[in-house]
Amino acid sequence: MPSWLRAALGAGGVTLNSVVHILPLLCVALLKLVLRWSSARAVFDRWLMAIAASWIDVNTFLFDRLTDTRVVVTGMPEAMLDGQVLVICNHRSWVDIPVLQKLFNRHLPLLRFFLKSQLIWVPMLGLAWWALDFPFMKRYSREQIQRRPELAGRDIAATRKACKRFRDIPVAIVNFVEGTRFNESKRLEQESDYHHLLKPRAGGTAFVLDAMGDSLDTLVDVTLVYPHGGGEFADLLANRIPEVRVHIRTLPIPESLRGRDYREDLEFQAEIRDWINRLWQDKDERIARMLEESD
Repeated sequence: MPSWLRAALGAGGVTLNSVVHILPLLCVALLKLVLRWSSARAVFDRWLMAIAASWIDVNTFLFDRLTDTRVVVTGMPEAMLDGQVLVICNHRSWVDIPVLQKLFNRHLPLLRFFLKSQLIWVPMLGLAWWALDFPFMKRYSREQIQRRPELAGRDIAATRKACKRFRDIPVAIVNFVEGTRFNESKRLEQESDYHHLLKPRAGGTAFVLDAMGDSLDTLVDVTLVYPHGGGEFADLLANRIPEVRVHIRTLPIPESLRGRDYREDLEFQAEIRDWINRLWQDKDERIARMLEESD
């Protein structure tokens, strides 16, 4: 099948699938907003998760049928549908998200990503992410925070508010620790200590651990590699991504890192930076091995 036809069929299928699932999703979300007693909200939450899982299932079916992309996985954890999980991952492209959803749908709780606040205006999708309680964050630059230090507190407050909603439900919170997609020019500009990664940002992970406290069960550490070339979502639909390799390991979250204040506790800041830097050094070495094994 020509790549343009694959891309057209894929884009059309994903769009139609989104419309079919988002409309009932929004209806249930509005009912949940109006009928606020706890027993009704619990039922609506189950309906929302079922609709989201079906939406992801159909997207995965389309990718499997319309592309030849191989996803090679090692270390897949046991199912943890009732758990509360922190997922950390390196970030190569927007293809990372459908890959993670393919692997973990109906295996972990629904993956929730921290999204830029502007994405709520994406037609239909923004409302769907709102209905599914995806946290929307305003991202302030270092220069903005230096001019107005109170802005840093707003992101922290928004993170805590989002995580508070997750304390009593199964959830998998995904944190792309680098904060942006990797490319070589960014790595050189950062003067990153790693060969295959950008510098990790400890703050996002720290705020989740702060807000979620002891409710998080497990860390799922995911490493993604595109050994024969990557690309963005259009490249996936056009069948231009031959293979994705995924390494997964499941780790306990150290007790010493739970429920501490990242802004005020300087010792905690140092400890979590050291912990994430060790994870990132291991990940950098693992990516090198994964690339060698794929040659």
